[in-house]
Amino acid sequence: MATFFEHQHLARRNTKVLVLLYALAVIGVIVAVDLVLAGAYAYGFGDRLVPAGKAVGPATLLRLVPDAIYAWGALGTATVILGVSGWNVMQLAGGGEKVAEMVGARRVSPETRDPLERRLRNVVEEMAIASGVRVPAVYVMDGEPGINAFAAGYEVSNSVVAVTRGTLETLNRDELQGVIGHEFSHILNGDMRLNIRMIGVLAGIVFIGSIGEFLLRSQRHSRDSRASGPIMGIGLTLLLIGYIGLFFARLIKAGVSRQREFLADASSVQFTRNPDGIAGALDQIRASSAGTVIASRYAEDMSHMFFGQSVKMWFGGLFDTHPPVEERIKRAHPRFQVADYRRARAQPGLPDEPQEEQARKQALTREQAARAVLVAGTVLPGAGLPPAGRRGADGGAQWGRSAGDSAALVGSADGAKVDYAKRLLAALPAGLRERLHQPEGARAALVALLLAPKEDVMRGQLEVLRSAGLQTLGGAAAELAPLTRRLGPAFHLPVIDLALPALKAASAELRAGLVKGLEAVIQADRRVSLHEFVVLTLVRDQLAPPAKPAAAGSRRIQDMQAECVLLLTLVAHAGTRQDASGKRGEALQQAIAAGAKEMGIEPAAAPGAQLTLEGAAKALEALKALAPMQKALLMKGLFAAATHDGTIRVMEAELMRMAGAVLDCPLPPLLEAVDPATLAA
Repeated sequence: MATFFEHQHLARRNTKVLVLLYALAVIGVIVAVDLVLAGAYAYGFGDRLVPAGKAVGPATLLRLVPDAIYAWGALGTATVILGVSGWNVMQLAGGGEKVAEMVGARRVSPETRDPLERRLRNVVEEMAIASGVRVPAVYVMDGEPGINAFAAGYEVSNSVVAVTRGTLETLNRDELQGVIGHEFSHILNGDMRLNIRMIGVLAGIVFIGSIGEFLLRSQRHSRDSRASGPIMGIGLTLLLIGYIGLFFARLIKAGVSRQREFLADASSVQFTRNPDGIAGALDQIRASSAGTVIASRYAEDMSHMFFGQSVKMWFGGLFDTHPPVEERIKRAHPRFQVADYRRARAQPGLPDEPQEEQARKQALTREQAARAVLVAGTVLPGAGLPPAGRRGADGGAQWGRSAGDSAALVGSADGAKVDYAKRLLAALPAGLRERLHQPEGARAALVALLLAPKEDVMRGQLEVLRSAGLQTLGGAAAELAPLTRRLGPAFHLPVIDLALPALKAASAELRAGLVKGLEAVIQADRRVSLHEFVVLTLVRDQLAPPAKPAAAGSRRIQDMQAECVLLLTLVAHAGTRQDASGKRGEALQQAIAAGAKEMGIEPAAAPGAQLTLEGAAKALEALKALAPMQKALLMKGLFAAATHDGTIRVMEAELMRMAGAVLDCPLPPLLEAVDPATLAA
């Protein structure tokens, strides 16, 4: 199966194909408009073109039409199409949120009490943590009884997932998880950016038909038949021309979408390890009277984005954006038995059990719980302890993957990681998880993550917050500190991910206050640890004002060697002190050299005093401009440096995942199977 970076590269190539097909479609519509204009001119002014009594054929007559008619017709049509396409692309610059609002979806409040919506949120959170994707905003299309869903966004780290009310009420948890796994495949495979561009671009092609439809509707009840006749004639002509645009639009969407749906179904099975989930959801579509049809007026515009066929098509085999349901089931689950599945199927619409009941039924032993969270540096009372004197962030595990295999983990997910995500979420204190779904609670929790375990140091940090005018935030963080102290450093990224949806929905003032509070706490002791750098950099990146969607990066590593070496050195130092000497100093240089070799650049000496965390943050921001396959080389080199000694430590894993998040290269949990007995020295 292709890697995340190969999918991203393919998405860029598909964008170029889309541009070519779009140009051909525009030419087709222009030709149709010119023929209509030329025909109308020849009909009205034929006596000026042909001498009386002389008969000519249609082709000759069209050649006699002045060139200016064709030129102005082409210019006007192109202006309308390109103008409408450009306008729609600008309208959708807000990304997934704008698409969800366009179709009338409602954002699910992080604090929702609806049991079906909470179940949906839980499934999305599990899948996000398992794949390393930032938790998407969740939307529900309340007025849609059909079974359907979509994912949208310009970036992997800023996406939305929307489902219909019919999906929530009809599917059981496994089937819902299958659908969400399918949508996460679209997030990870680079489909979303192309999908949004297609909405905006194709709108221009069908716009002329929309004008014709409007003219016909406007004259439907007219009493002046003499005046309305020509207008209806023009409207009918434009409508027919519009069908040419619609033909091209549907053909483009069908060509782009079908194979991606098979891939997304297969990825869902890989993510969940449960082919019954996706096959069962497709079977429910087959059994449902509502099917997958969407009532929204934008169903046609977004037909290529949905989980299932959103509009009924004539000549379905040619224009369908999705393969037949039967074929999708056969490919996703060749041994699927309809009668047996329906007989044993779990009841639909059942909400998730309370977290406490889930934990009881999972019957986690203290050792199992330790395995789930000790990778984060957490030590539970009575659980196995790391070797004496070892900090949680220094723990780790043997790493048997090559640098190439490690980089291939980007954008991957599987059933083991989904299981790990469930265990991790179950191990979170219930009170903390609930607070993460509230804007104020989420702010307090992230500040509490960085409060020192020593009471005197923490008092100094809280005093700094009070001096900065953030005493309320400091007080709330102090209340949560007893809960967050039980969580080690590598647990912090999932906690941040769970908090981000609520924080992104908060006001700009609250978001700015959080960043200010984190900076104050970090600077309280006048030094910034690597872990604090990870937390602050990720939160800053995710809460920064959304930039205008730009084209995918195109820079090469050779053009950004200084930034690559700086980030490479930072990763190498995550496992070795910056002032390391002797054998440790040699190991540090060997790690940097190993990473540089994988990137194809000359190894450079460690920057030493020049290595600053602020400089590393700027380097990360600049490296976003790398082309997809160049990012693959970058991640390969970083893994080579981090795992040069055959192990990966908690701090190294955390830094790698943070770098991946900022670069839009999501990394799943790297240490989900660590056992305390195998922690590296």
